[in-house]
Amino acid sequence: MTAASRRARSRRRIVPPPRVLLGTLLVVFFTAVLFVQTYINPKFTGDHVASKAGDHAGVPSAIREGGPVINTTGGQESTSRLPDRTIALTFDDGPDPVWTPKILEVLREQDAHATFFVVGAQVARHPELTKRIVDGGHELGLHTFTHRNMQKLAPWRRELELSQNQVAIARATGVHTNLARFPYSSKNAAIDEVNWKLIKEAGALGYLVVVNDKDSGDWQRPGIDEIIANAAPTGDQSSIVLFHDAGGERSQTVAALREFIPRMKAQGYRFTTVTEGLNLGLAERADAPAAALPVNPEAPAGDEWRGMALIWTVGLADGMVTVIAVLFLVVGLLTIGRTLLMLLLATHNARQRRKPGWSWGPPVNEPVSVIVPAYNEKEGIEAAVRSLAGGNHPMIEVVVVDDGSTDGTADLVDRMGLPHVRVVRVPNGGKPNALNTGVAMAKHDLIVMVDGDTIFEPDSLHRLVQPFGDPSVGAVAGNVKVGNRETMVASWQHIEYVIGFNLDRRLYEVLNCMPTVPGAIGAFRREALAQVGGVSDETLAEDTDVTMALCRGGWRVVYVEDALAWTEAPTTLEQLYRQRYRWSYGTMQAMWKHRGALFDSGPSGRFGRVGLPFLALFGVALPMLAPVVDIMLVYGLVFWERQETVAAWLGMLALQLFTAGVAFRLDKESFKPLLRLPLQQFAYRQLMYLVLLQSATTALTGGRLRWHKLNRAGLAPRTPAPPPPPTPAMPGQRVAPDVDTWPPSAHGRPPARR
Repeated sequence: MTAASRRARSRRRIVPPPRVLLGTLLVVFFTAVLFVQTYINPKFTGDHVASKAGDHAGVPSAIREGGPVINTTGGQESTSRLPDRTIALTFDDGPDPVWTPKILEVLREQDAHATFFVVGAQVARHPELTKRIVDGGHELGLHTFTHRNMQKLAPWRRELELSQNQVAIARATGVHTNLARFPYSSKNAAIDEVNWKLIKEAGALGYLVVVNDKDSGDWQRPGIDEIIANAAPTGDQSSIVLFHDAGGERSQTVAALREFIPRMKAQGYRFTTVTEGLNLGLAERADAPAAALPVNPEAPAGDEWRGMALIWTVGLADGMVTVIAVLFLVVGLLTIGRTLLMLLLATHNARQRRKPGWSWGPPVNEPVSVIVPAYNEKEGIEAAVRSLAGGNHPMIEVVVVDDGSTDGTADLVDRMGLPHVRVVRVPNGGKPNALNTGVAMAKHDLIVMVDGDTIFEPDSLHRLVQPFGDPSVGAVAGNVKVGNRETMVASWQHIEYVIGFNLDRRLYEVLNCMPTVPGAIGAFRREALAQVGGVSDETLAEDTDVTMALCRGGWRVVYVEDALAWTEAPTTLEQLYRQRYRWSYGTMQAMWKHRGALFDSGPSGRFGRVGLPFLALFGVALPMLAPVVDIMLVYGLVFWERQETVAAWLGMLALQLFTAGVAFRLDKESFKPLLRLPLQQFAYRQLMYLVLLQSATTALTGGRLRWHKLNRAGLAPRTPAPPPPPTPAMPGQRVAPDVDTWPPSAHGRPPARR
C-alpha cells in the first residue's frame, strides 16, 4: 500500500481518533475500577474452613509453646504473655458500621479498652469509625488490607497487604501500629512451617504478630453462654481473647461482652489493650527495657498522604459499583417495562388487524409515484427498479433521482428501458435534496420513497398505500427485511429488524407517536409532505426528522407489516458501526430539533410528551446502559454469588428470548435465527454503547458528520418462484411482469406472488 493510499484510507475513517480514545479510556477506567473493587472487597470465611495446619517440624518449640505475642524483629525469635489475671479483648475483621459502634458502646459502659485488628479496605470505607476507635482509647492492629489468606499470596502481595493496611490507618486516624494478626490464624500450637515463614516476614518489616489464647467462637454464633465459656481464662492465667466485630451478624458477641466483662472484673481480672498488657508484663521483668512500647504511635506524614490516595481510590471504586448496580436496576426496569408494553400493545395491534372485516377504509388504487434517490448504486439499482416497476398496483411511476453518481447508475436505469420509469440527474446535493427533487418531479399525490438498494415484492407497494383509505393517515411505514442473511453480522441485523424495529412500530402506532418511517420503504401523502416543508436536510436522519414533523402536524403515521421490502444489510462490524453511528447521531439531532414539542399543545404536544420520552428511554438510554448487564455478569461471577448472578442474567436473556419469539411469530419468521440471539444481544450491547457514546460526544461537542455511504455488493440473485396461473386484470390494472431476482422469503424461499 502506497503512502498516498494509506493517507486516503485514513481520511475515510468514520471514527475520529479523539473519540475512539475517549471510548477506550472509559473502558479502561471501568475495568480498573472493577478490578480495584474486586481487590479491595474483603472475603470472610470461618477459621475452620480456611485454616489447615501443615508440618510443624521447622517451627521452634519455644514459639509453638510460647505466648501469643510473637517477636521476630531484628532476627530474634521470642514470645510474650500478658501478666496474670490480665485480659486483652481483641476484635477482628472490622470496622463494621453496624456492629463496631455497638461494641464500642459496651466497652465504654464497662470502662474497658480493647485492640481492634482492622481490615484496611474497611478502614478506607469507614475512616471516621476507625478514628472513633482510637479516640475511645482503644488500640489498632493490622489484619491485612483485603482479609485474604496470606498463605496463598505471593511475597510482594503479602507485604502490600500490610503496608496498604498501615497507610489506610494512618490517613483515617493519624496513628501507626506495630501489631499484626493474619486472617484465619489461631493459637501458637497451630503455627506450621508456612505460617512461621509469614511471621518471620512480618517481623522483618517490624511487626509483632499476635495470635490468641482463647477463641470465643462468636463467629459460629453458638449462644451467649458458650461464647462466654470459650472466652474465660483458665485459673489465674492471662488471656488474649479473640472476638469479631464484623464479618457477619454479631448480636451474640455484643450480648456476651455485656456479661463477660463485669463477670471477669468481679473475679479480679483487668482489661487492657495488647500493648498495654505487654508493657505491664515488661515492667515486672528485671531485664525490661527503659522505654515502654507506644500505643498507637503517631504515623509518618508520608503514610498519611499515601493513605489519602488509597482511601480516595476505594471510595471511587465503591461509588462506581453502586452506580453500576443502580444502572443495572434501571436497565432491568426499562427492559421489563418495554417488554410489557410491546407485548400488550403490539399484540393488541396484531389482533385488531386480524379481526374479520377490518380494513383501513376504501381500497386505494390511485396512481403512485415512487422516488428512488440514488448515489453510486450500480450494484443494486437494476433489481430495485425492476421490482418497483413490476408491482401489481394499478399505476406506478418510478422516478430515479441520480444524485451525482460517478459509477454509471443513471445509465444502467436508462438502458433498462422500462415503461413509466424516469431518470432525473441532479448535481450531488445529498439525499434530502434528491428526495425533494423527486417529489417535485412526481406526477401523483401518493409518494413512496425507496432506497436504491431495496427490492419490493410484487404486492408490497399496493399493500403499502392501502392505509391512505383513512384520510387521517399522512405516512405509512413498511416492513423492512434483511435480504442478505448469510453472514453472522447480517443475521444479527435480521433479528434486530424483526424485534427492535417492526415490533416497536406496532407499539408506536398504537400510541400514535411513530418516530420513523424507514427510508427503505415509506409512503407519504403529498399534502402532508407539503405541510411540513418536505424532507429536511437539517439532520442526518431525514426519515426520522420528517416523520416527527408529520406527527407534530397531526397526521397519523401507521405500520403495514405485510408490505415487505428487502434491503442489503452491512456485512461487517465496521460497516454496521458506520451505519448505526449515522442513524444514532441523526436521531439525536432530530430529537433535539423537535424538543419544542414537549411544551406544545395538541398533536405536537402529545408527540413531545409521549413519543420523545419513549425514544429517549428506549432508543438512547436503554442501549447506552445495556452493557451494564454484562459488566454485572462478569463482576458477579468473579466477586458476588455466582448462582444469583447467573440466574439474574439468564432471567434477562429469557425475557429477551420470549420477546423475540413473539416478534418472530407476528412477522411469520422462522425461529431458527434465534439460536444466535444470546451472542447477538451481547455483541449489540457493546456496539450500540460505543455508537451512542460517540454520537452523544459528537452532539455535545457540536461536531459535524457528513453522510457516509456503505459499500454495497447487491442482493444475490435468487431462483424465481414458478409463476402462478394468469388471472384477469381488474379494469385499469396492469399485470405485473416477471421479476428475475428476489431475496429469500421469511423461510428461505423466494416469495410467492400473491
